Amino acid sequence: AFISSIDQEERPLDVVKAIISLAHAIGLEVVAEGVTNLRQLELLREMRCDLAQGFIFSRPCNAEELEALLLTSPSW
Repeated sequence: AFISSIDQEERPLDVVKAIISLAHAIGLEVVAEGVTNLRQLELLREMRCDLAQGFIFSRPCNAEELEALLLTSPSW
């Protein structure tokens, strides 16, 4: 829920920063779910988020579609 508005509002951005910082402080990796645009991805990279998933990469797909996607997509 926080990811959807980090590129539009300051408060969700601050919450996400705090979550990432806390997780890293206790040795956890962070996965951001629901990333839908490049600005969100850029902000997450700046905050050193470890992993991201969402429609920016792909809509849900079956195994065959995933294999084709992985073989043809650029490295993120």
